[in-house]
Amino acid sequence: MQVWQILLIVLAILIAVTVVLYFVGKRLQKRQDAQKEQIDAAKQTMELLIIDKKRMRINQSGLPQMVIDQVPKLMRRNKLPIVKVKAGPKIMVMIADEKIFDVIPVGKSVRATVSGIYITDVKAIRGKLETPPKKKSFRQRLLRAQSKAEAELKAESKTTSKAKKKR
Repeated sequence: MQVWQILLIVLAILIAVTVVLYFVGKRLQKRQDAQKEQIDAAKQTMELLIIDKKRMRINQSGLPQMVIDQVPKLMRRNKLPIVKVKAGPKIMVMIADEKIFDVIPVGKSVRATVSGIYITDVKAIRGKLETPPKKKSFRQRLLRAQSKAEAELKAESKTTSKAKKKR
């Protein structure tokens, strides 16, 4: 086989993979939009006292068995953002949206938008919700470490140059 024939085969495979991924992505997007509409239709605002929050597997979360059975088998191994709340006199286990999980304060009362057992939004009742500081990227941490090392090197070189001048 010649090189151009191999390149044509590879190009044809890449085009086929791209087309398949396009249609699969389109179908998944439609499914996600339908789920979002269902969540928005069933949402209601509740006042909740947040007792605890953790990321844990759905089998260990304390959710009802009926909910655990509905989760696909592949998703059962993933860790979900689980929040233990007190809604009125009842203590419940709920699943939080990934976007708001870090914002949820433990031990405080909040006004939350809830759809079934899914917390989609959280607002503070008194004061403001504290947003956790964003984690720095690997590059930012390296640059900071480099600048610290350079500052230490400068300080060390100044002390050694002063010691040499005294001699």
